[in-house]
Amino acid sequence: MEKEHVQLKRTMTSRHIMMLALGGAIGAGLFKGSSSAIDIAGPAVILAYMIGGLILLFIMQGLAEMTVARPGARTFRDLIEPVLGKYPAYFLDWIYWKMWVLNIAAEAIVSAIFIQYWFPQVPIWTLVLIISLVVTLINVCSVKMFAETEYWLASIKIAVILLFIIIGLTMLFVSFGQHAAPGLSNLTDHGGFFPNGTGGLIAAMLVVVYSYGGTEMIGVTLAETKNPEKVIPKAIQSTFVRIIGFYVLPFFIIVSLIPWNQVNNEQVSPFVTVFATIGVPYASDIMNGIILLAILSSMNSGLYASSRVLFTQAMDGRVWKGFSKLSKQQVPVRAILVCTSTLYAAVLISLFVGSQTFNYLMGSLSYTVLFIWFIIAVGHLKSRSVAQPGGYRVKLYPFTTWFSVIAIMAIFVGVVLNTPIVQTLVTMCIYLIITLSFFINRKRFETAV
Repeated sequence: MEKEHVQLKRTMTSRHIMMLALGGAIGAGLFKGSSSAIDIAGPAVILAYMIGGLILLFIMQGLAEMTVARPGARTFRDLIEPVLGKYPAYFLDWIYWKMWVLNIAAEAIVSAIFIQYWFPQVPIWTLVLIISLVVTLINVCSVKMFAETEYWLASIKIAVILLFIIIGLTMLFVSFGQHAAPGLSNLTDHGGFFPNGTGGLIAAMLVVVYSYGGTEMIGVTLAETKNPEKVIPKAIQSTFVRIIGFYVLPFFIIVSLIPWNQVNNEQVSPFVTVFATIGVPYASDIMNGIILLAILSSMNSGLYASSRVLFTQAMDGRVWKGFSKLSKQQVPVRAILVCTSTLYAAVLISLFVGSQTFNYLMGSLSYTVLFIWFIIAVGHLKSRSVAQPGGYRVKLYPFTTWFSVIAIMAIFVGVVLNTPIVQTLVTMCIYLIITLSFFINRKRFETAV
């Protein structure tokens, strides 16, 4: 297929790319999952997110350097294939696709549960269907509509986090009414900073990796970004600062305000607890709505990412070429509809089976993020032997990249030791299927344009 006849429209700007990365990384894991991370590591969760953020920075810097060196790249595969070969690039594309299609399906069910908080009489499957239709329409209409929707969804999340940080820091150091400012005493008063030892810190990295996963989505926006060689490095640097601020600071506030061993005893999000403490009316309703928006934002981003991976695979003849067909708005509608099929499968699952199946599948997400980061890091290590970097160079190369590779391998061991065997086996089976599909069709892939 002649690639010049099928091109996505470059309509996303720097502000869209930055918010897309933030939207992918700041989701329900922060608002709802923060209590489990704290329960695992205690106050040391702050250090866990700082370590994870450092790894993320080095990975994203490598991604930026490879992007600038190959301005014609469209997705991860165009960056990785010239460096590591066809199989790692193929594997990366499909595990990334798998991660998002499973994620959007599971999050559709979770979103329905949050909506049912207000409408308990409405069946879960009905709400899942409505959510699926809305997310599909947003992505099918136009890239600009998707980008603008994601921009404002991410903006709302960020505004809430900023408000939380301001209120939390005030409560931490200022006493008022019946509230006595605890200062920093809770960081060490209940078993020390490492109450569960280094084992707790390592185990918490499973949650950290899952939380940060999605930031690398910048790598699938290349074909629809104006001036990607300039926009991507800028977006990556600013995104890192914001993600660290939006994760590390909130966790610091939570474990400083509330004894870490009481956080998971609460039946609500720690964010709700803080807002309720200062007397914010309808705190539970407000945060329920914010968490819902966070999940919808993640679904929106996930459908975008998975459909673009499928589109480029079709463009290069690796799957049915019909998936590369564009609408009048230059949107890969067929690829989007295929990816949304898992959303409608979620409707059936929520009607007949429930969400247990997805719980097993979602256990593979941390594995997938680790593999994605590992392949990007190894690709960056070898990239300079293939082509010299362009206008953006990673400082302290290759030391920062080697740090990422070694850290990822160490975290992988921790994930294996702390993940139920069923989830690990399901993940390995999926990876085996992807690997077999490559080698079975290897000759066709080698001749694909």
